[in-house]
Amino acid sequence: MTPPTYDSIQVGDELPALQLSPVTRTTLALFAGASGDHNPIHIDTDFARRAGMPDVFAQGMLGMAWLGRLLTQWAPPSQLRRFDVRFQGITHLGHAVRCTGRVVEKLEHDGERCVRVELLSANQYGQARIAGEALVALG
Repeated sequence: MTPPTYDSIQVGDELPALQLSPVTRTTLALFAGASGDHNPIHIDTDFARRAGMPDVFAQGMLGMAWLGRLLTQWAPPSQLRRFDVRFQGITHLGHAVRCTGRVVEKLEHDGERCVRVELLSANQYGQARIAGEALVALG
């Protein structure tokens, strides 16, 4: 895919969506190993249940990583200037997350032509899990 340019992008343009497979225990274990986030609430069913949860659930930073993947499949990582998220819900085992983005503004920032992108990850029921935005420089 050819990286976007400032002149080729319009407000309202959507990034190609990223559809993920349902979250599994393996997904959580692999992310724990890669990230160093070994919080037992994400990998130990007994611990999660004692904490009042029905089972383990995805690490918040895993969801943020998926949104980062959406962005960097659209534009090179070197063009990312800001990336902020708000965690809005828990991603449980079996949730099939879909990450989407939409250009909401074209602007100049620190002498660079940029776009502001709204981001959203939602489960298969359309429930928001993470919302955010990014600032991407497009020459």
